[in-house]
Amino acid sequence: MLLSRFMVNDTVRYGIVEEDMIYPIQGDLFGELVRTGEKLKLSEVILLSPCQPSKVVCVGLNYADHAEELNLNIPKEPLLFLKPPSAVIGPGDFIIYPNACQQLDYEGELAVVIREKAKNISVQEVHKVILGYTCGNDITARDLQRLDGQWTRAKSFDTFCPLGPWINNELDPTKINIKLWVNDELKQNSNTSRMIFPVDFLVSYISRIMTLYPGDVILTGTPFGVGSLKSGDRITVEIEGLGRLPNQVKTEGF
Repeated sequence: MLLSRFMVNDTVRYGIVEEDMIYPIQGDLFGELVRTGEKLKLSEVILLSPCQPSKVVCVGLNYADHAEELNLNIPKEPLLFLKPPSAVIGPGDFIIYPNACQQLDYEGELAVVIREKAKNISVQEVHKVILGYTCGNDITARDLQRLDGQWTRAKSFDTFCPLGPWINNELDPTKINIKLWVNDELKQNSNTSRMIFPVDFLVSYISRIMTLYPGDVILTGTPFGVGSLKSGDRITVEIEGLGRLPNQVKTEGF
């Protein structure tokens, strides 16, 4: 089932996507998913980021080939960092190229959306706390990452966390294709089976460090093929079973 957050008539609502239609539900995505009986065409609504996380927990260097392209050692444990909620945008929104940045990179990633409060969850219990999966893009000011020696500033600018277009709550994340396109040119092409640390391990590991809340997002790392962007570039993350997440870059102030 595909679950969406959208705007229609200046009102934010939630619904179930089936083909080219959205069927609004009562309340949000964390309840029983009761349909209201309405139906809307996808073309009649504005898709938003499918959730509003209190935090985005990101996993660095979770594909060996990505660590290799950055000349970094493969971590023995997950390497974690955070993005703030203010970085989150939805499909079709602009990624802002900050004036403070000289090298802006894309990183297509599988995103995990948490369904309920989770703390000290075992690997075997992880499936109970996951709402589903969506596409993510870990936009990074690479020059600032190198300059600072740590990642907070480089990962945290507004618009640096596109998510969408919706959440699939029936997806098996263990072996799905993940691709990223820039201006219709394929830049990343991999499979989640190549992750160093799989989804269930990551959720359990993170829950032993910090409490996860409904709507929180875990970005599970990016594969080989990371590259730079310029103003005007169109970026599309495509993940099997999740559809496409399109965004475009524009310079700050324009």
